[in-house]
Amino acid sequence: MATVANYANIFVRYDLIGAGEAKGARVSSKDAALQKVLQCVIEGDVDNIETVVVEALESKDPMTIINDGLIKGMNEVSRLWDEGVYYLPQAIVASDAMLTGIEICEEKLGKAIEKKGTVVTHTAEGDIHDLGQKIVNALLRANGYEVIDLGKDVPVDDVVAAVKKHQPVMVTGTALMTTTMTAFERISKRLSKDGFTLPFVCGGGAVSLEYVTGFELGVYGKDASQASGMANDAVNGMSWGQLREKWNS
Repeated sequence: MATVANYANIFVRYDLIGAGEAKGARVSSKDAALQKVLQCVIEGDVDNIETVVVEALESKDPMTIINDGLIKGMNEVSRLWDEGVYYLPQAIVASDAMLTGIEICEEKLGKAIEKKGTVVTHTAEGDIHDLGQKIVNALLRANGYEVIDLGKDVPVDDVVAAVKKHQPVMVTGTALMTTTMTAFERISKRLSKDGFTLPFVCGGGAVSLEYVTGFELGVYGKDASQASGMANDAVNGMSWGQLREKWNS
């Protein structure tokens, strides 16, 4: 009987390869303090991000740390995600590290940094599969957006109420099941009736281009990585119809 001499590669989490060592990362800083911040974000080092940011604040102003350390590092994470080097675990822990660092810098500033805009995200009523939404949240935050995360199994009324309250530039919905994605059309009708004209980006395993483009405000999101680009277009004044034409043609 053959025996296994080396067990090292049997239980390997290939989706996590590169997380701790930031393999494939291209950005760096000549400043030692900012380099530590960069590394913590790119490596998703939530345990040490507070320490390195506090140390950096001894010699750097908060906005320098935010722009040249935290955001720069997260932009690199976004690139690694786009190129398939990083997966969901890396994106989430990197986003957590960045947000922790930003909170520390905001305390030093005495105010919150200005966000590009607000996006409301949710997973459809009756659906508990929120993996896609979590990816969208991480990437939107990485690109400077305030995310109002409504969570999973969100009633139509709650989505409409959140849009009225937060006045976002865009709202997103994810669904894995055909039985739950029907909530999207109901949301669209309610928002349109109340005079809202913002893009409503819908995606997920059960959702199709034909379905989403069949109702007003709907823009089909084929992949979570499109969310930040769509939000950028919305902030820059593109209507939901223009977004649909650009992203769904």
